[in-house]
Amino acid sequence: MEHTSILKQNVEIVLPADGLEKKLQQAASEGRKLKIKLGFDPTAPDLHLGHAVVLKKLKQFQELGHEIIIIVGSFTARIGDPTGKNKSRKPLSSEEVQHNANTYINQLSKVIDINKTTILFNGDWLDQMNFPEIIQLLSKVTVAQLMHRNDFNKRFTENTPIALHELVYPILQGFDSVKISCDIEMGGTDQLFNCTMGRQLQESFNLSPQIVLCMPLLKGTDGKEKMSKSLNNIIGLTDSPNEMFGKTMSIPDTLIKEFIYLTTDFSIQDKEKMNRSLQQGENPMTVKKEIAKNIIRQYHSVEAAEEAAAFFQHQFQNRNFEEKLFTPVPLNTFSATQNGEQNLLDLCHQLKPALTRSAVRRLILGGGIQVNDTKIVDPLVMIKMVHGIKVKVGKRDFFELV
Repeated sequence: MEHTSILKQNVEIVLPADGLEKKLQQAASEGRKLKIKLGFDPTAPDLHLGHAVVLKKLKQFQELGHEIIIIVGSFTARIGDPTGKNKSRKPLSSEEVQHNANTYINQLSKVIDINKTTILFNGDWLDQMNFPEIIQLLSKVTVAQLMHRNDFNKRFTENTPIALHELVYPILQGFDSVKISCDIEMGGTDQLFNCTMGRQLQESFNLSPQIVLCMPLLKGTDGKEKMSKSLNNIIGLTDSPNEMFGKTMSIPDTLIKEFIYLTTDFSIQDKEKMNRSLQQGENPMTVKKEIAKNIIRQYHSVEAAEEAAAFFQHQFQNRNFEEKLFTPVPLNTFSATQNGEQNLLDLCHQLKPALTRSAVRRLILGGGIQVNDTKIVDPLVMIKMVHGIKVKVGKRDFFELV
């Protein structure tokens, strides 16, 4: 079918391999929309470009008239999905779940049409199950099947504890697919096992099994691990244009191709042209600038993209320290200091509270801090807290005490 090639762009796994074609044919013959499911456990309140890889695929289905169903894990987030890092994820309170869910839903509108999206909370059915119903559900899955999940198998082999609630989690996610009669479940490649559990449970309930579409995991700005807030390597959908631009420019050159294909909305022809020019010796910085402007156009505006590009040019390609644009920070916002002084570690931590003290210390020792155009590598050096002190923290943050 003509839409199949578009829908398969950037998709890493289709299970079964011919499943998408068959589902599209089934929907056409039955004269109905496909139900496309994406589940979110609201474990952190911010969406980033890694989430958007999947969301943009949902948008393609939505634009073709299919029904997008977002399952907010209001119940499962209170259990905690295994992290894949050989340890349990901390369960959330009901209050944290609700706050994060509200934030998620607001941010979804940056990619998909929220007015044409069905949003459901799995607590609406999982909270209602009595114990015999839970036991009956668990009886449909064997321990051997659960141990096919890589992180479970690895932890079992290494004698690392696996709590029973972690084994139950994939079953509950799969049961969500049963409740909504899902046709296609979307996710990153790290969700393959959980999504296939939905197929298995649907078959046990005599339903037509969903197919699974897994998108690749976008690496974070460090170029090493997948984009994750816990690793401080994200570009958030709500980041300011200047932040988006600066963070995109900071990615290693090895990540450029991945960003071209997974974060931009250029046509496939333009993406391939950009990639070819990069391989033929185009300056990587030139390509990064185009990627950065495209990202900002998607989540802010054309004007914001041009302004962020101009800001970056002035702030980071102009070598004169005094001509940078500094964010004013009132002196009276700092904690009391002895003799009107503050050690550099405390000062930088108060300027960038999102960084841990250990991260600030590493930044200082690595030469990432300047005070009045002088690099300082001693975390305990005392700084006189007076009007006009200028501090550069890392590559992108400039502050002036006023």
